[in-house]
Parts: sequence; structure tokens; C-alpha cells
Amino acid sequence: MEVKGKVHEVSATQQVTDSLKKRELILEYIENPQYPEYLKFEAIQDRCNLLDNVKIGDDVEVSFNLKGRPWTDKMGKKTYFNSLQLWRITPLAAANNASAAPQYAAPSADISSSADDDDLPF
Repeated sequence: MEVKGKVHEVSATQQVTDSLKKRELILEYIENPQYPEYLKFEAIQDRCNLLDNVKIGDDVEVSFNLKGRPWTDKMGKKTYFNSLQLWRITPLAAANNASAAPQYAAPSADISSSADDDDLPF
């Protein structure tokens, strides 16, 4: 799965156990500008390095796997957890950088012609 958004937060690498390390990325996802969403992705093991060059405010595309697992507490109640496991992050062209973004302009139109010059059929 893939999603595009703006980097909101990048955590430091956490050593969860002797054999597991992880790092989190919070992405601001704006499907509806009035209600932005903040999605939390996790990078585990060697994928933690993918976030080394990512900065807050960068526009990126994140490729991830959706993972889910059950957990049963001491009382026997089953709960389900979902996680978004990041496996690739691609920087997008800097829309904020005016020199990098092409400038488009429509050609000027001459609208000063008189009614007598009108040869339109309607």
C-alpha cells in the first residue's frame, strides 16, 4: 500500500528488545484539508535507516504493509492491534521550492476587439 503526505514527526530509534529495534514516522495525510489525519508508521530492524534523511515538512510517498494481530489479556479478553509497517519512503518533488517547480502561464489574450469584429456564429 502507498500513501502521500507531509512528514510531521520522526522518532529516534528505540531498542525494544535485544533483537528488535524500531522507529516511528508520523505523516500528515490531507484527504480533506479541513480535517487532516496523522498516520503513524513504524520502521523495524534495518528499515530504521530509511528515516535517517527524512526531515519534518518533507513531502513523501510511503510504501507500507498493513499488519494485524490478536492479543488476549489475563482476563481472557481478546483485542486486535493494527500497525503500518514502512518498507520504503520516497521523497516527492519539492512543491515549496519555486526554482525547482516549473512556472506555467497562459498567453495573454487580446479582448479589446469591437463588436463589429465579432465573427462568431452565436
